[in-house]
Amino acid sequence: MESLSNNLFNIQLLLESGGLVLWLILLASVVMWTLIIERYLFVYFVHPSQFKEMLTEWHHRTERSSWYAHKIREGMIAENRMALKQNLMSIRTLIAALPMLGLLGTVDGMIQTFDVLTVFGTGNARGMAGGISVALITTMGGLLAALSGLYFSAQLEQRVTRSVDNVADSLRRD
Repeated sequence: MESLSNNLFNIQLLLESGGLVLWLILLASVVMWTLIIERYLFVYFVHPSQFKEMLTEWHHRTERSSWYAHKIREGMIAENRMALKQNLMSIRTLIAALPMLGLLGTVDGMIQTFDVLTVFGTGNARGMAGGISVALITTMGGLLAALSGLYFSAQLEQRVTRSVDNVADSLRRD
C-alpha cells in the first residue's frame, strides 16, 4: 500500500512539474484511450452480433439479384462501414494532436527559461532548469502518449477494413 501511495505521489509531482500543458496531454490521452477501448469492445463484441443479424436479414430476402436488392446490399455495407469507422478519425486526430501539445509545452518551458534569463541572467541555474524541465517533460509526455495509441489505432483500422470486406463478401448476390 505504501508503494502505491509513493507511486501516486511521484505521478502527482511529475504532473505538477509539467504544468498545465501536461494536464492537457493527460486529458487528451485519457480521451484517446477511452475511444480506443470503446472501438475494441465494439469490433470484438457488438459488431459480430450486428453482422449476424444483417446476414440473417439478407438471406431471408427472397430476391437478391435485382437493382433494388443491389442498392439494399450497398446500403447495408455502407451502414456497417459507418458503424465500424465511428471514432477512428477522432482517435487519429488525438494521436496527431498529442505531439503538438508536447511541443506547446516545450515552447512554454522555454519561455519560462528565457524569463528567468531576462530577470536573473545566467546566474540562476535552478530557475533555468525548471523551465527546461517543463519543456522536456511535456515533450516526452506528448510523444509517449501519441506513440502508445499509434499501434492500436493502426491495428484497429486494419481490423475495420477486414471486417468491412468480410461484410461485403458475405452479402454477395446469388
